[in-house]
Amino acid sequence: MEDHHHLPENLKPFFHRATEAQERLAKLEAALASTKTDIPDAKLVEENKQLQSKLEEANATVKQEQTKVKDLTIENAKHKYRILHLVRALKDADQKLERLSK
Repeated sequence: MEDHHHLPENLKPFFHRATEAQERLAKLEAALASTKTDIPDAKLVEENKQLQSKLEEANATVKQEQTKVKDLTIENAKHKYRILHLVRALKDADQKLERLSK
């Protein structure tokens, strides 16, 4: 029975350590809670990276389309030149045909 009287005295260091551990745990929980508020910022950073990636892809697509437009513009100019000469040749042929049919 004497051991029971000494038991609380023996447990005091353990209670003290447990209290310190609870205080450290409370600090860690508070630190964790503050980092959780940073999560939206991390989410914004991730969304920003995704948007940046999409923007780079869009810019690459725009450059490809600009190249296509340039190539098609050149091709169109060539076709216009050919059409111009074909129309002239048809007019000349029509004039010659008119002269021959008179």
